[in-house]
Amino acid sequence: MRIIKNWLRRIVTFAGIVAVLVLLARIVFALPGLEGREASSYIPPTVETALGAVALSNSAAARGESGMFPLFRGAEAFAARVTLAREAETSIDAQYYIWHDDLTGLPLLAELKAAAERGVRVRLLVDDNGTPGLDSELSALNAMDNFEVRVFNPFNIRNPRLISYLFDFPRLNRRMHNKSFTVDGAATIVGGRNVGDTYFSRASESQYSDFDLLMVGPAATDVSVNFDAFWNSGSSYPHELLLAPDPAGLDNLSARLRDAEKAPGWPEYLKSISDSELVSALKSGKLALEWVPFTLVSDDPIKGLGKASPDQLMIVRLKDIVGQAESSIDLVSAYFIPGDVGTEVLVGAARKGIAVRTLTNSVQATDVLPVHAGYSRYRDRLIDGGVEVYELKAAQSPTQSKELGLIGSSAASLHAKTFALDRNRVFVGSFNFDPRSALLNCEMGVLVESEALARRMKADFDGNLDRFAWHVTRGEDGGLIWETVGDDGAAIRLDTEPGLSWPRRMALRIIAALPVEWML
Repeated sequence: MRIIKNWLRRIVTFAGIVAVLVLLARIVFALPGLEGREASSYIPPTVETALGAVALSNSAAARGESGMFPLFRGAEAFAARVTLAREAETSIDAQYYIWHDDLTGLPLLAELKAAAERGVRVRLLVDDNGTPGLDSELSALNAMDNFEVRVFNPFNIRNPRLISYLFDFPRLNRRMHNKSFTVDGAATIVGGRNVGDTYFSRASESQYSDFDLLMVGPAATDVSVNFDAFWNSGSSYPHELLLAPDPAGLDNLSARLRDAEKAPGWPEYLKSISDSELVSALKSGKLALEWVPFTLVSDDPIKGLGKASPDQLMIVRLKDIVGQAESSIDLVSAYFIPGDVGTEVLVGAARKGIAVRTLTNSVQATDVLPVHAGYSRYRDRLIDGGVEVYELKAAQSPTQSKELGLIGSSAASLHAKTFALDRNRVFVGSFNFDPRSALLNCEMGVLVESEALARRMKADFDGNLDRFAWHVTRGEDGGLIWETVGDDGAAIRLDTEPGLSWPRRMALRIIAALPVEWML
């Protein structure tokens, strides 16, 4: 008994010491106050700008509709952002979770710098978790005229940042996952892509297949209003409050750009972009837009402080939207953990006779093994409930690549977050359909009423899934079966999960047993 009491005393003492150290760390490394921060708002579109003229002159805009152009390929998604930045006349508002310091991230940052130098107001809001290696450049850009950088939910310690998790985990566990790029208040790009080579089909090894929408008109206004809410929120810190300007920052950016230009294949990549029909159409104002009704769906930025009520959460809106389906639901999610509620929604729809199909990464294709462990817990219930479950095969080599439309490319890992309802509505955004997106991270997306886009998504599902994904079903013996079609057209049927080695199988079981799903 005395031994137990001694151990309890030691545990209590140790816990007390840890609590004191955490409290001291929060005091010593406290974030600066926001009392002197100035609020700002978006610059409304005007017909005096080229993009504004396109956005405001169409009669559909007067009805509240927006022009839409889907960006399926990574290179054209990069080209669209660069072209919009070069065409900017009044403002650029960019909001991203990840901005890499690589062959596409640095040049796009340079395009923002060039815009500011010609008098365009640039506001860049980035999540502090996704900009490693850019503190010097961002601090220097923030010191420029016409250029402001703010950081969402910053780390208390700049380097190494992850140490801050030890004493401020509850706050730092909430991130801003939004992605938008808005120019002149008239045109915006929203979707699932961050900024970096892996998102823009430039990476030599790993690539993500994703999906964006370029939208012109009222949608850009709604995204701008949403941007303002995050820009002026209690989680948004001016960069100068975190770091003093680095005098060498702009020189560093220029030097790194020169190095980037020497990369193999970079001139060819740029030429393919400059020669693209998309760039020509954007510059001439003749891009073939489909004008559609739309709805912007977003979390309230107060979610970043952990203070959001249910009506301020995007997941509540999405649940209502999906619940309106009458005939079909086609859902694509790279990181798919439906949870009990999501599983009930999808299974409930299937039992009503609604055709429900889901596509996520297979265990071979995923880049986040814990997410697959979380997804696997619900896979059986989905299948038994009538949901058609598909898992994208592992990435093939670029020489074997096939463009799969909204699904992406067979040489890439799935990163898209989209769904189509009833062959007439499509959602595109940053929401991952997992607990982290639902309850922790801030997310956004747009729902468009487009039969053409919904038909395209159905065609991509119908025409590509048999060859490029595994169809997971229930076998006669009660076990799961993975079925697909090989390159030679022959049917393949497996009764064990493809590519799942014993070490990975054990890792999945261990992760699935841990109480970590709420963080995934």
